[in-house]
Amino acid sequence: MAHKFVIERNKAGEYVAKFKYNSEVMFWTEGYSSRAGAKNAIESIIKNGPTASIEDA
Repeated sequence: MAHKFVIERNKAGEYVAKFKYNSEVMFWTEGYSSRAGAKNAIESIIKNGPTASIEDA
């Protein structure tokens, strides 16, 4: 699979959800105190992302 979500810990010890495409990080979330918080962020992105509007600044 060329793209995937990965939950990792940052330097502050928080859980961060990262979206990777061909091993390159495309974006990441804020830090969460629990793995469940990062997983909820991924679920929210999957649920709400396809219908999100695009703003061209």
